[in-house]
Amino acid sequence: MGMGQVLSLHHDALTGPAPGQPNLANETFGDLDMTPNTASADYAALLLRVTSGALFIAHGWMKVSLFTIPGTVAFFESLGLPGVFAYLTILGELGGGLALILGVATRLVSLPLIAILIGAIWAHAGNGWTFSNEGGGWEFPLFWAVAQGAIALLGAGALALKLPVLERGLGKFA
Repeated sequence: MGMGQVLSLHHDALTGPAPGQPNLANETFGDLDMTPNTASADYAALLLRVTSGALFIAHGWMKVSLFTIPGTVAFFESLGLPGVFAYLTILGELGGGLALILGVATRLVSLPLIAILIGAIWAHAGNGWTFSNEGGGWEFPLFWAVAQGAIALLGAGALALKLPVLERGLGKFA
């Protein structure tokens, strides 16, 4: 692929094909139709929010059942953070994870979860890049924060629980 084709692909993503260039956004590759559509984006959002929600619940439950709440509070305090942040993190992970799975207030719920993940990046920063390092590195929380940002942009997607009271109050953030 030459530089002109790369620039054309970039141009396609922003404004459509450059003059005289094919529209690659509507290509079909074998049986895979690459034409963007709302249904595929809705199911992609569903997949992202449900898996992210399940991971948040697993992480929150681990803090309760394995590390224990007092142990988690002690760990947060050992980092120089107020102990109340441990409770807020556990609540955010468990409640936020459940809200993501159900598709309730997905965009709004994603914002504090991103804050929790930024905290995790900070907590793991001294352990190096890879999460397989002792104490866990910061690659996983960084990727998860970016994925959570994508969820915030996409919204709930398919099969989300619609609560009229939230939809009236929060609009697109419901």
